[in-house]
Amino acid sequence: MKISMIGSGRWGTFITWYLDSIGHTVKLYGPADTPHMQALLATRSNGTVTLPESVELVCDIHALADADVIGISVPSQALHGLMGELRDANLTDKKFVLCMKGIDIKSGKRLSEIASEGAGHDRVAVWIGPGHPQEFCRGIPNCMVIDSANEALKRELVEAFSSKLIRFYYGSDLIGNEVGAAAKNVIGIAAGMLDGMGVSSLKGALMARGAREVARLIRAMGGNELSAYGLCHLGDYEATVFSKYSHNRQFGESYVKGEAYTDLAEGYYTVKAMMKLADRYKVDLPISAAVYAVLYESVPPKTAIDALFERSLKEEFV
Repeated sequence: MKISMIGSGRWGTFITWYLDSIGHTVKLYGPADTPHMQALLATRSNGTVTLPESVELVCDIHALADADVIGISVPSQALHGLMGELRDANLTDKKFVLCMKGIDIKSGKRLSEIASEGAGHDRVAVWIGPGHPQEFCRGIPNCMVIDSANEALKRELVEAFSSKLIRFYYGSDLIGNEVGAAAKNVIGIAAGMLDGMGVSSLKGALMARGAREVARLIRAMGGNELSAYGLCHLGDYEATVFSKYSHNRQFGESYVKGEAYTDLAEGYYTVKAMMKLADRYKVDLPISAAVYAVLYESVPPKTAIDALFERSLKEEFV
């Protein structure tokens, strides 16, 4: 299969390496003026992944014209604009797989909705689930999910992308898988805040209650609430809530300590979209609301935690 990957960050570069390693013909595209692409052009490495010569590095988006599938790994809020670029380059007739997690802040739409609207068809899949490039590159395997509204595309990609390093499952709930995958980054920020405050023992409650509120949102949006307890969300907690490689966890810890953190933490943007969805679907998301209050309303983290404990008493599973 000929695959072109858009996005030269750590995840896009890893996926490029992975797909090449299992026998696909892969190109990696990125604008020549971006630091990540400049490093790859100079050394073919980002410090974690070294791309073999079999991978073609390109800086002209028109070079993706021969691809069977275009993979996308860019910041979630940039997807809408990217689909416009692909449309202008006459590339929207391709099959797409979104290797990214998030919710569009402006519209509250899931990323597959943004991509499908931009492409004008439903041949769009999402690749989600746990794992970090640093661990995959050391040969540590994991399980992930591919989901799509297009059943044929989903099955084609799962069969083409599975290996001993990544076992893919067929997703069966696009709404739940996308919302769950995006929301876990918000939980990751909350976990980092707990670490930064020295109350990491609260992570157990965070995981249980976090998954529960995300399940409520998924159900309200028309998805299967059990997806919150699958690989897209709860199954990704180890990599997000505990791992030293988690950008979202580290961002949360750095934030409460008053330290600078410059890597992308998608949860920062996702929590804003979550608040829009909570209002639209009339769903209570107390943990997400607490993270939002700290990040956007300057509420002290300790005050936000106290407010959660002062909420009215209720049954655990409601």
